[in-house]
Amino acid sequence: MLVLVLVGSASAVLTSAAVVAQAAPQEAVDPFAAPPVRGLPARPRVLESDGQLFRVVPITGLARPWALAVLPNGDILVTERAGRLRIIRDGALDPEPIAGVPEVNTGAINSGLMDIALHPRFAENRLVYFTYSKPKPGGPFEDFQGMRDAATVTLARARFDGGAALADVEDIFVADAWAQGTSGARIAFGRDGRIILTVGMPTRHRIGNADDAQNPANHAGKVLRLNDDGSVPFDNPFVDQEGYRPEIYALGIRNALGLYVHPDTGAIWETENGPMGGDELNVIEAGRNYGWPVVSYGTDYTGNKIGGLSGTTSEHPWAPGMEEPFMFWNPSPALAGLTFYTGNAFPAWKGNIFIAAMGSGNLGSRQLHRIVLGQTGGTQRRGNRTLLAELEQRLRDVREGPDGLLYLTTDEPAGAVLRIEPVDDAP
Repeated sequence: MLVLVLVGSASAVLTSAAVVAQAAPQEAVDPFAAPPVRGLPARPRVLESDGQLFRVVPITGLARPWALAVLPNGDILVTERAGRLRIIRDGALDPEPIAGVPEVNTGAINSGLMDIALHPRFAENRLVYFTYSKPKPGGPFEDFQGMRDAATVTLARARFDGGAALADVEDIFVADAWAQGTSGARIAFGRDGRIILTVGMPTRHRIGNADDAQNPANHAGKVLRLNDDGSVPFDNPFVDQEGYRPEIYALGIRNALGLYVHPDTGAIWETENGPMGGDELNVIEAGRNYGWPVVSYGTDYTGNKIGGLSGTTSEHPWAPGMEEPFMFWNPSPALAGLTFYTGNAFPAWKGNIFIAAMGSGNLGSRQLHRIVLGQTGGTQRRGNRTLLAELEQRLRDVREGPDGLLYLTTDEPAGAVLRIEPVDDAP
């Protein structure tokens, strides 16, 4: 089991602020469509970071793309929050969405079609997994336990043979986290083939209370572990514990918007959004409690301290029995998708962690974070670099493709997939 390294006052503190571009209104084709956001290049653009030249190749025509999955043949599946599944073939966006996506709730906060992942044996079984905001029973205008536009995180499975539609689509897990806003919804496969799934804290009115993340009787504010058919693994940490949902793998999570399982170590890495500050990078271990909402390095949107647990201070608001973050950020950059770089296209970046950031308004800057890890005298050392700030885009997802290149989504009304490729010299 990987040992969690504590950071305390040695954590990275980010202070840059993003500039939010303003665009002139134009006729929209759907609620998510809008004019291009300033900063997105219309054609490939060469940038530089710490001496590394790289080319940003935009693939445009998307509306609020959330996540992507690169297929073995180089095609790219992309989810759009409005409920469309798109595909990029040979570097060009197919104008027709892939059919077969279930009905998606887009009325609740942060709702929509969200993450997508390939089964580890995709080349054999053609299985894809995706998360979406499942509408409440009874339709969009019927109250559900006092909530309108209620939704919950749902994990679905389907077969994709490369054609125009999904086949054998089925919901394999529906989270007990009904609310007027969904969050989390990240998927990753462990080295054992089990699914890791995040379910965040509801963003508005919810069934339960502010301590949902500490309540083992529901799925809100948790990291879950499932078999690839949605059933419960026999060796989950709380599978036989009374009062606990058996799917729970870890708890005390606010809103985990990034998830990655390291292919060599099997360690589960997670990014978590705090409120006003307190974004975290965590290593998730079985049965551990990550503190929310009892302790946090962030503050509430009201400006009040979070938790107030006896024996803690605002400088070190943690306590025994709750895991400290590997790193934390103040102010909050709105961390999202993450990946370790393991490829050969960028030798200088090998072993680095890349984290997409969506920062908007007072939530920090829109950029890609590159975390450099190393050892100094047996102590884990962390360095933070940033890139792509020039583009001024809400970066939602980052993945490494089988070609060793990086791929990102820009969560913008006029969004794009960005391919990051190396160059020897600027054009």
